[in-house]
Amino acid sequence: PFPDITYELKAVSGHCAVGVTEEVVRIAGVTEGDVDVRSGLVIVGGESVDDEAVRAAIVAAGHEVAEIVRQAAA
Repeated sequence: PFPDITYELKAVSGHCAVGVTEEVVRIAGVTEGDVDVRSGLVIVGGESVDDEAVRAAIVAAGHEVAEIVRQAAA
């Protein structure tokens, strides 16, 4: 199901959105990832998405998570 978790980034540009998406979709269990530049949201979908792995991928892409906006019920 999509989305599983929605993260808000502190700041993101179009170029940076590509890097964040590339890092996030490499995570085991992630089947979909999208960055909305206008809202600064990263939407991650998949099976058993690991929150810590997503946060680490976002940091690896050079960004910081401001907060989790929405998380699907388990």
